[in-house]
Amino acid sequence: MKSGRPRSPEAAGTDARRHHDPQVRGFASDNYAGAHPEILAALALANGGHQVSYGEDDYTGHLQRVMHSHFGSAAEAFPVFNGTGANVVALQAMTERWGAVICAESAHINTDEGGAPERMGGLKLLTVPTEDGKLTPDLIDRQAFGFDDEHRAMPQVVSITQSTELGTLYTPDEIKALCDHAHGLGMKVHLDGARIANAAAALDVPMRTFTNAAGVDVLSFGGTKNGMLFGEAVVVLDPGAVREVKRLRKLSMQLSSKMRFVSVQLEALLAGDLWLRSARHSNAMAQRLAEGVRAVGGVEILYPVQANAVFARLPHDVGVRLQKRFRFYFWDEQAGDVRWMCSFDTTEDDVDRFLFALKEELAA
Repeated sequence: MKSGRPRSPEAAGTDARRHHDPQVRGFASDNYAGAHPEILAALALANGGHQVSYGEDDYTGHLQRVMHSHFGSAAEAFPVFNGTGANVVALQAMTERWGAVICAESAHINTDEGGAPERMGGLKLLTVPTEDGKLTPDLIDRQAFGFDDEHRAMPQVVSITQSTELGTLYTPDEIKALCDHAHGLGMKVHLDGARIANAAAALDVPMRTFTNAAGVDVLSFGGTKNGMLFGEAVVVLDPGAVREVKRLRKLSMQLSSKMRFVSVQLEALLAGDLWLRSARHSNAMAQRLAEGVRAVGGVEILYPVQANAVFARLPHDVGVRLQKRFRFYFWDEQAGDVRWMCSFDTTEDDVDRFLFALKEELAA
């Protein structure tokens, strides 16, 4: 029996109801944004009829050709549900049971994945403190030792993030130097590309320039932060650097039965320039925000604003009051350090209203 409750025009044809105010905006995470309209259109396009499950569908097959256009004919994409899953599957496939992964102390795999790489991946993380979230060959060497020491986990992979968790960028030459150094030590290189589109847009180079062309072996390709509804992909750039990715994806609970709905989103993002348009826009909004913040006394920008993140330091009480008006996260609450993220749907008006609120709270 019908409930009789009125449906909103946005929910015509469904019993679902809207439970949030779409006018509320924030700067907490690019994950807070919804799905890009072109992504939603792609999902509708893939709907209807029957397609073979578990990746044998036409959309996942075509995705391989799309990935080849960006990363070369040797690349193979394995769609997964989320970024943590992509990282765990990739690192499992690159390491042995006694293996370890060298990464920055601030790396997402170390700080924000609930121990999943170690608990689920069965590997050891060897972390290195960095000033700006970026590893260097010298920093790698702080943990790249004891290869024959049975008492120590063997360093087998170097994992870097582009753009980094602090919003900074590696140049293609810096990544090549890292890859050359790691390969010279017998290690492989993994790149966490949760915001790879923002990095390519900021550097104004194709993604292959700082991935396979620079020597990266395996990439975790991020789409959710750039407008996808859900889904990422493990992109194997060097087939010789991995083993049994398909089996590890299933073992790690990252095998989607209706994979066409992940693959079609990746196609919508990558077959044209949606990935680049969205990333350029979020980067531009971060620059607008940074320029506005620099004109405000009492706020310090902590790192170069190179992608879609702004890290700043402001009085703690100001940050607490500002959080009540716009959602964002403290990065180091004791120091008053905050992170402000811009998304594909952040508008100039959003930025300007936030800056106005920041000025009001500082004046208060």
